[in-house]
Amino acid sequence: MVKLFVSGFPLEISEIELAMLIAPHGDIATLKIVRDKKTRKCKGYAFVEMLSEEGAVRVSAALYGLEMQGRELTVKISVEQPVKPAMPQRFQSRPQNMSPYKTDPGSTSEPVRTKRPRRPL
Repeated sequence: MVKLFVSGFPLEISEIELAMLIAPHGDIATLKIVRDKKTRKCKGYAFVEMLSEEGAVRVSAALYGLEMQGRELTVKISVEQPVKPAMPQRFQSRPQNMSPYKTDPGSTSEPVRTKRPRRPL
């Protein structure tokens, strides 16, 4: 699936009307008009998932720059960003030479965890 970013359409447009505008150019998987959470008013842009890349290219070519009620449509194909790891980089892996344990350089036994000194009361 290919995502499209559509903006510049009239704020009063419904999902059905936007789908009817896009559908002749390609098959739509999902369509979401972004609205304000409190007022439910349209923010002026939407995300559309197309079933095929060819359909997305046709929609972009056909509708980009189209004027609707004095507003100009913008249709862009979204480029997928690589997923960032959930954990910060510093916690992912520890180099071999960095260990939380201290070892005796002459010892062949297991590393021993050292205790922090107690603070005086």
